[in-house]
Amino acid sequence: MYKVHIDSDNHLSILEPRNASELFKVIDESRENIGKWLSFPEKTKKVDDSVAFIEKSLKRLSENNGYWAGIWHNGSIAGSIGFLYIDWNAKKTEIGYWLGDRFTGKGLATKAVKQFIDHSFNELDLRKVEINVASNNFKSRAIPERLDFTQEGIIRNYEYLNGEYHDRVIYGLLKEEWNLTDI
Repeated sequence: MYKVHIDSDNHLSILEPRNASELFKVIDESRENIGKWLSFPEKTKKVDDSVAFIEKSLKRLSENNGYWAGIWHNGSIAGSIGFLYIDWNAKKTEIGYWLGDRFTGKGLATKAVKQFIDHSFNELDLRKVEINVASNNFKSRAIPERLDFTQEGIIRNYEYLNGEYHDRVIYGLLKEEWNLTDI
């Protein structure tokens, strides 16, 4: 999956080191909102941190153990989506995603997640996709709920972030439950 067109304005593409400055800019502009729910903005202090993240993602891709792609909107990086890992024995993966502030509310994350789910089931032949979301992150939770994932459980005090513990909601979708035409 080098580049996948979502629609006329949006596409997904594997992140490359040349994208690091633009990726860092989106993170930096949206640091406060993204950082409410995810820990990486605090660790991303300079462009070199984005380069290191992209290089780590490319290494994981080469090892067939997940990767991150950029979500592009009208030629600009809007955010990122990735397979956090691929468990080839259990035939499952977990999808993570985020968008910069300027790009929320356009349906981009939902469209990107749909593409990744389709890729998981139809090209990677996986059996299950999971999405794990902070319990109070209602905008992010709306995506797996909109896509008919099943809420499988809540892990209490999963993560300590910004001085407080956050519970994590676990959503799962099985291959036989996925039907792109119904969404």
